Amino acid sequence: MSDNSEGAAFVAGFIIGGLVGAAVALVLAPQSGEETRAQIRDRGIELRTRAEDLSQQARERADAIIADAKKRAEEIVAEARQRAEEAWTEGREAAMKAREEWMARAGRGAPAEESEAEAAAEA
Repeated sequence: MSDNSEGAAFVAGFIIGGLVGAAVALVLAPQSGEETRAQIRDRGIELRTRAEDLSQQARERADAIIADAKKRAEEIVAEARQRAEEAWTEGREAAMKAREEWMARAGRGAPAEESEAEAAAEA
């Protein structure tokens, strides 16, 4: 972000410096009023064109930065979503395992063991 503000400050300083330099040159130049007005008009058109070009370049850079940031944000969100789903799955599996272990310790797993023992005895 500081690169953008430094770039904007440079552009603003460049334009202001150009205007001040043009004003000083016009005041100190030995020309007639008509020539000075024509020169002011030409310089104004030139500066306006330059400012429009710089503004367009800044907009294009900003659009590119915004597109890049949006792409990165989407990638980060997708990765976070994937990690959350993996963590949820792992947590669910761990909870199911802990539940099974708890039920086995609590004696609720005995009917399954008894039916396995009965099936083995019948064979």
